[in-house]
Amino acid sequence: MKLTFLGTGTSAGVPVLGCQCAVCKSTDARDQRFRTAALLESEKSRILIDCGPDIRQQLMPLPFVPFDGVLLTHIHYDHVGGLDDLRGYCVFGDINVYADERTAEGLKTTMPYCFTEHLYPGVPKLNLHMITPHMPLHIGDVEVMPIQVMHGKLPILGYRFGKMAYITDMKTIDDAEMAYLQGVEVLVVNALRFDKPHHSHQLVDDAIAFAQRVGAKKTYLVHVTHEIGFHDDANSRLPEGFEFPYDGLTFSF
Repeated sequence: MKLTFLGTGTSAGVPVLGCQCAVCKSTDARDQRFRTAALLESEKSRILIDCGPDIRQQLMPLPFVPFDGVLLTHIHYDHVGGLDDLRGYCVFGDINVYADERTAEGLKTTMPYCFTEHLYPGVPKLNLHMITPHMPLHIGDVEVMPIQVMHGKLPILGYRFGKMAYITDMKTIDDAEMAYLQGVEVLVVNALRFDKPHHSHQLVDDAIAFAQRVGAKKTYLVHVTHEIGFHDDANSRLPEGFEFPYDGLTFSF
């Protein structure tokens, strides 16, 4: 399988609107970050993980072929705000969206026009599937194991695909969830910045400690702010086996 980082930035993206810091003014494409999202591909299936407000720009460079499913981690705008932009893909059929109950109900409030009995012409046709932690599902030929992490006080979903796990916006995780991460070799996890604690996000040291607890051989740190610094400088501060990816980076597992 292959994962492509469509975006690696936090909710404000990088550059941050109105910011004149050196990172936001950088001409290095690796310092420019869309909101966090990813594309998982197997030999037969394509799965979009989160669908934030940058998704149109993120998908434009990619082949226009259907998705087998869209996995959502939680209801926050930077993770669901681009769902309407998927309407073009409805030429291939309805779009299957997978989310926990809180996120599914939230979508019905934020996008009510997509879930009425009589849809007006052109509205994206979204088939909403409610999923729960620890209940595996198959999307195409990919087995997905949802796990639960805490985004501050909000329970959200992370996902395991074989020996890879994808987690974003985590602050803490219950000890009982660690059993579902046993054997994970490649980890994608959020790390907001190096310092200044945040009430609902891990910092870099938190993410490193978590990855070491999981036992991952390789860890990619995403959902980062402009405060992380220049791409090369930030990576030079990480221990072996850890990396800040850039938008467009792809790895296989």
